[in-house]
This record gives sequence, C-alpha cells and structure tokens, in this order.
Amino acid sequence: MRVLRFGSGLNPSFSSPPLRDLEPVEVITQEAAIRASSGQTLRINTLVQEDDFVLQGAPVACLRDAPDVQFVAPMSGRIARISLRPGRKLSEIVMFREDGDVVRHDFSSTTDQVGLRRLMQNSGIWPLLRRRPFGGMPAPDERPTAILVMALDTRPLAPDPRRALKGREAAFERGLLALTLLCDGPVFVCQASGPALFQRGLGSGKIRAVECADRHPHGSAGLCSHGLAPATIETPVWEIHAEDVAALGDLLMTGILPMTRLVRIAGEGLKESRLVRTQPGADLRELTLRAAAPGAHALMSGSPLDGHEAHWLAPRHRQVTVLPRDPKRASPHWFIAALTRSSLPKPVIPTAALRQAFGAALPAVALVRALSSGDDEMAMRLGALSLLEEDVGLADYVLGGEAKLAVLLRRMLDRVQTEFAP
Repeated sequence: MRVLRFGSGLNPSFSSPPLRDLEPVEVITQEAAIRASSGQTLRINTLVQEDDFVLQGAPVACLRDAPDVQFVAPMSGRIARISLRPGRKLSEIVMFREDGDVVRHDFSSTTDQVGLRRLMQNSGIWPLLRRRPFGGMPAPDERPTAILVMALDTRPLAPDPRRALKGREAAFERGLLALTLLCDGPVFVCQASGPALFQRGLGSGKIRAVECADRHPHGSAGLCSHGLAPATIETPVWEIHAEDVAALGDLLMTGILPMTRLVRIAGEGLKESRLVRTQPGADLRELTLRAAAPGAHALMSGSPLDGHEAHWLAPRHRQVTVLPRDPKRASPHWFIAALTRSSLPKPVIPTAALRQAFGAALPAVALVRALSSGDDEMAMRLGALSLLEEDVGLADYVLGGEAKLAVLLRRMLDRVQTEFAP
C-alpha cells in the first residue's frame, strides 16, 4: 500500500454534542429537491411536469447539451415545483414523497466502457463524478488519466466512510472494477490507516490503495490529486466518494441504484448529534427536527469549514452542520467603519498554521499571493488546477475568512477555463 504524506495538517475543533446512537437510522424526508452543486450551472431539459408522479430512480431532467446524462428522482413522489433560471438553468425541482416502486435499469450490456457509461448516465450516478480541473461533472465522452476514490474524510465532524461501506465490501469491489473501464490510468483508493478496503490484486494492479494521514486537509481530494495525479487542462482527474462506488456496484448487480447515503448531523446548535441514512436533496429542517437546540440557528449543508446555509442536502454532501446564529448587532457608524476597516484587503501573514492548512503540500504563501493578485499562470504552476473551493476551506478558516480564497480560486478557475480549455 502506498503512503501519501505531506505536512502534519491541522485538527480544527468544533463543538458538538455526542452521537445519540452509533448505528445510523434511516430517515427519508417528506420533501426533497434536485439541485445543482454549489457554484455549478446546469442547463437542463425537464422530462416531467408539476404534479406528475414519478418512481424512485426515474429520470426527471437531462442535460440540454447531453441528453443521455439524466437526473433521477431520489424517492417516489409527486413533482411539487420546477424552478428554472433564465437560460433553462436548474434552480430546483422539489418533490413530495408518496409510496411507489423503484425503477430497475438494464445492466446486461456493461462489460465494455460504452455500455457502462450509458448505464451510469441514464441511472443518475454520472453527476456524482467530479472532475478536476474546474469542477463539475465530466463530459459524457471524457476519459481521465486517473480516478480518485475518496474513502476518507478528514473534515471536522465528518462521518467515517468505512462505516458507510460496512457490509457492502463486494459491491465496493464490483464498483472499483467498473471504474477501471473508464480511465487509462490507475484508480486510487484513498483511505485512512488500516487494512485495505479491497482484495490484493483486484483489477490486475490498476486499483491501488493509498494511505493518507488523518488530519485535515490530507483527506481532501485536491491534495490527493496533487500528490498522486496532478490535474492539468490536458489531463483531467476524476473523483468519486467510496459510498457512491458501492452504489455503482449494487447497480451493476441488481439494476437498482441505492438512493440513501450515510450523513452525520452535528454542530453546536444541536441537543444531540445523529447518524442517519437519507436521500440526496433531503429536507434539512426535517432531518434536524427535535434535535436542534432552542433559539435561532443556521442550517448548513456540508462541514463547518466549507459548507453553506441551505434548505436541502447538496448532491455530494454527507454532513449537516447546525450552528447557533449570532444575534444581530447594530451596524457601526460609517465614519467609524471607515476608520477601522481599510478598503484594501488585509495582508496575509505567513504562519505555520497557514502552511499546514495546505498540508505543507503546496507553497501556501506563494499560492495565496498568486490568487490574490490574479496571477493565473503562477497559480497553475503552483498546483491550483488540482484544487476546488473545499480544498482551501481550512486555509480560509485559518485566515479568519478575510482572504476569501474559495472565491479567488473559483474566479481563477473560471478565467483559465474560458481562456485555455477547449
């Protein structure tokens, strides 16, 4: 097993009550929504209308430029609302739960990569893949140089992916073998210390276990990509969560795509933490019902470092964070604000914490300086094409949120994509 080690990393502490039960409870919320990932724009054609009844796994929309890539219903129910922004950009498709059957897909012709791609795109698992650089799902015909299977998550309060794979080892291995058909290079399984999650020799050596440190940000896909297969414009790298690989394995065996995932509900604004199995797009209000402490609080999809306030669980998130909301304070007089806050951004002071926020894998100060000044070529040379917003969440936290590195990184990636990408 290969060992991937950079610097020591950090373990930021966020208070949260203990888990009520170590075994997850299945909670399928009465409402759910199909949305794009944060920062992603999806132009779609809808395949259903409001008040239509759809089965779990049935297609409700497809990409406008790639109709084979479909978005499916996370549960059986009725379409309550379809919201599109100008240009047929997906805002949200909201469903109400009703009892119904599950769609079974034809998996008989998946022995080659053409049939496998078609099944993944028609069944709704393709949007769970994410490419680097630039983010978003890969193009239907793209072939990566490597695939990262993320079987660890070092973000604070994150659930352990090993727990999500418990009892699904055969499905996980079946999914790994399928992924080898989609890329020319290796499939890296990034995991915490411990025994490998698959049998030795699986995939004739094309599937490789990589042991990563247990401090953040070593469990971020950006650092793993930087150390194992740096992403460039010409050599994209894909990532997928280990639980989604097991779901792919189940799909290849039964024709049914599992629609629940392991999610941890934690945070200072709770009376008790929970482990649940719920559907993508679940209603965060129902998930935290009777668990939230009295008083105003913020519901976040994602971790305390890179999550965002939301109504629905984001497509790839496996955390719900509940934080107490600070009481509103009166805004200071404009003259006092002008004296105490300069219009120029505060300087970034090199510290050991900032270096460890990048796992000592990238030159932190030089990269922050390149992003702040808009020096895209330098940022690319320093490894920024392997990163996405969540990979700099810890650095933003260390800097007190003043640098807004996630925003700067996204602007840089958008500029490079517009200028250089085909």
